[in-house]
Amino acid sequence: MKADILVFAAHPDDAELACSGTIMAHIEKGYKVVIVDLTHGELGTRGDAPTRLLEAEASAKILGVHARENLGFRDGFFVKDEAHIMRVIEIIRKYQPSIVLANAESDRHIDHGKAGDLLNDACFLSGLKKIETTYQNQVQLAWRPSKVYHYIQDRLNEPDIVFDITPFFDRKMESIKAFKSQFFNPDSSEPITPIATPEFMHHLKGRALEFGRRIGVTYGEGFTVKGNIGSRNLLDQV
Repeated sequence: MKADILVFAAHPDDAELACSGTIMAHIEKGYKVVIVDLTHGELGTRGDAPTRLLEAEASAKILGVHARENLGFRDGFFVKDEAHIMRVIEIIRKYQPSIVLANAESDRHIDHGKAGDLLNDACFLSGLKKIETTYQNQVQLAWRPSKVYHYIQDRLNEPDIVFDITPFFDRKMESIKAFKSQFFNPDSSEPITPIATPEFMHHLKGRALEFGRRIGVTYGEGFTVKGNIGSRNLLDQV
């Protein structure tokens, strides 16, 4: 299956927290969107890998994505080396996306910046014909996405582009709450983490309101991008 947008996430729930509104908006427009989680988030303080997998499946149904995969990289310890890059290249060439959404270029969590850097390099190298990969015993064609957008995560980086997610904000929050092991639950006996406080959901709403305010809408999601963003119709901008 060819995807229009391929969303990579270091951990299950990264995509939901940072760009789920953008995902749903494009699905509603008829585009095919696939999520690929790099790890199972097995080092997370709360929950465990099997639970995160079930939560990711539940969230995928809420989002309406066309497929969701997990590459099984080691949470916390994956690196940008040939083996990891080649695995990502195989996935890029499998889905041949026009656009890739990737982790933040820099963030509080070390995996986020590492993943953003790894994915940016893999997207470039995937376009080189002399790098050979196979899928289901078939040689894959070289493929380079036209653009890589890095979604903004915990650190409030300055966005290069803000996407209006106002009609999808409530479902965005629903998709996040599908990862119920990770967030505040008064009945849970697991340790409190920075994202498991009652205030965290208010923080998410505040950030979406702040990004939305910048473009004159209610809720937004922010992205950074290397290079310039082109346009063929200035009147199509918010």
